Amino acid sequence: MESLPIYHGPIGKEEGERRLAQDGRDGSYLVRDSDSVPGVFCLCVLCKGFVYTYRLHKDEAGSWAAETTPGVQKRYFRHIKNLIAAFRKEGQGLAMPLLFPVTAQSRAQAHTQRQTPSDSPASYLQQRATPVAQGQKNREVRQAFG
Repeated sequence: MESLPIYHGPIGKEEGERRLAQDGRDGSYLVRDSDSVPGVFCLCVLCKGFVYTYRLHKDEAGSWAAETTPGVQKRYFRHIKNLIAAFRKEGQGLAMPLLFPVTAQSRAQAHTQRQTPSDSPASYLQQRATPVAQGQKNREVRQAFG
């Protein structure tokens, strides 16, 4: 998982939501560690101001699966990158197709750019404001492991 560019590590739900809100585009997504279940990862995607979270787990055979919308058949993938590629298409059980990867590297570059002084303090504050993040709620799709 560590070699996956969209993997952000143990950043927590709030930080994941903040990073997606910074990007601000519907379909922005990242992967992080689950806060509540050790060894499980979360695929987080931004859709209409909300962050939807889907648990990713690896089974005993080493295949990856995502817990999607109830009623959608669970699919297994040998590699996490194949799972991500499949969910770039419409109608796969996610609130929104995965369109815009938020990579840990691009996030680090954005952080560095924000540290550069701008023309005025007001423009700096305006850059940092993320209306999507204000009042944002997390909608987590949970379903029993099959």
